[in-house]
Amino acid sequence: MDVLKIVLTVVQVLLSIALITAVILQSGRSAGLSGTITGGAETLFGKKKGLDELLSKVTVVTAILYGALCLILVMWE
Repeated sequence: MDVLKIVLTVVQVLLSIALITAVILQSGRSAGLSGTITGGAETLFGKKKGLDELLSKVTVVTAILYGALCLILVMWE
């Protein structure tokens, strides 16, 4: 039983790193200074919506898994 708890804790740490990474990689609603610099390029080449949608889905799935794993680990104790 103790080994399973250690494995779940390691998975939780990996999920938290994945969640942080997915959130940081998303483009914000107001891009700020980087948006003004890349605004011309987006007009010329088009915005990459596919990557934003994929990161959004990855964030939701990772957050749900992280929350469920947190609840499992809390109930375990």
